Amino acid sequence: MATKIEWTDETWNPVTGCVKVSPGCRHCYAETFAERFRGVVMPGGKLHVFNRGFDPELRPERLEHPLKWREPRRVFVNSMSDLFGEFVPDSFIARVFEVMRRTQRHAYQVLTKRADRLAAWTRRNPWLLGARHIWLGVSVEDRKYGFPRIERLRDSNAGIRFLSIEPLLEDLGPIDLTAVDWVIVGGESGHYARTMRAEWVRNLRDQAVAAGVPFFFKQWGGIRKDKTGRLLDGRTWDQFPELRRGRERLRRQVWELHETE
Repeated sequence: MATKIEWTDETWNPVTGCVKVSPGCRHCYAETFAERFRGVVMPGGKLHVFNRGFDPELRPERLEHPLKWREPRRVFVNSMSDLFGEFVPDSFIARVFEVMRRTQRHAYQVLTKRADRLAAWTRRNPWLLGARHIWLGVSVEDRKYGFPRIERLRDSNAGIRFLSIEPLLEDLGPIDLTAVDWVIVGGESGHYARTMRAEWVRNLRDQAVAAGVPFFFKQWGGIRKDKTGRLLDGRTWDQFPELRRGRERLRRQVWELHETE
């Protein structure tokens, strides 16, 4: 399904619905969207796909969708759920990964807040270490919940490891980016968006640059994210793992920005 998410090309949702586990879930965009259709019946009596709102549901009829996409694309897996949620059986996770294994022309982005299960499941599947088209990431909203997830991500078998630091709810201070291949940062959007400060973002950007880790700034967020935009210090940051640049060149870019401030 086509998407407006800036860091991907397509969404694929073999699972929908989820259960809140941490402060980053409080104003979940997916829940807000899905609950609008709870109980909705379409013309002709057909139930809306989100007739059960954001209750977790497996969607096996969607498993083979990526097989039909001929052109390579970046695919966000379960933008409307969490593949490693306790409501998803191991057998179904295996079926999702089997589709990803068979379609190496795509780059799959799997993001979870259940880092313990991610690490445990991938350790049982060592083939993932060589699967650089499967990117495994964890959500990081603060130090309390986010930092333990990063540690578990480091323990996982993954060709590419990434952090989605969104919504960023506090200054994370020093962050260990060892074995991390990509950093995404963004503010919360919507009517109840919590504040994100520019200095929090710059801190993460500078650490990513110093470590030679590609950095993607998604949005400032707020009630009207289209108005607040995506510029950070006068430019967009749209780096991806496959577009890594030399560490020294990245450092120079940040030094030049600081000199002009």
